[in-house]
Amino acid sequence: MFFFRSNNLTSLPDEELINKFREEENSLYIGELFSRYAHMAFGISMKYLKNEEASRDSVMHIYESLIEDLKKHDIQNFKGWFHMVIKNHCLMELRKKKSESKRKEEFEKDEALFMELEQQVHLLSETSVDKELELDNLGDCMSQLKEEQRKCVEMFFLQEKCYKDISRATNFEIKKVKSYIQNGKRNLKNCLEKKVD
Repeated sequence: MFFFRSNNLTSLPDEELINKFREEENSLYIGELFSRYAHMAFGISMKYLKNEEASRDSVMHIYESLIEDLKKHDIQNFKGWFHMVIKNHCLMELRKKKSESKRKEEFEKDEALFMELEQQVHLLSETSVDKELELDNLGDCMSQLKEEQRKCVEMFFLQEKCYKDISRATNFEIKKVKSYIQNGKRNLKNCLEKKVD
């Protein structure tokens, strides 16, 4: 990672570069300041993110946000402050990654549940002579579910919403949403099996 450096700026201390940037809003001062600590930014990013490409991206994001941050904050010790900025940025990236991973895991579980119910309905439809009757049975069984179960099952299987979205829409806790879907699914299966028999 290379940043343009001006020879007459290399001798200026960090604080003076920050002051000159604030006065003139010339990005050359930021470039000089950043070039002094780019290796530190990359090293800290690697320590936390453990990935070269992610670390390079992280350094670029930090550089881009530096312009606004230097306007807002009164910085006495740039190196110490910058170290904290890098660390906080990396921790936010890790949290984001963990959150995305959790969402993916939740989606995969949801998808497995959906596939399971779809298989059960498909098995029932193989034994049903009349498709219209099958749909009537499904509608009838849905209407027999408790209100909470019906709402959650409809949102989960028909609208393909995740637990979080259902929780937000219904104000049910996520644990309750999962429970309503599980119980609703079981009740639907039992009801449909009785109607086929």
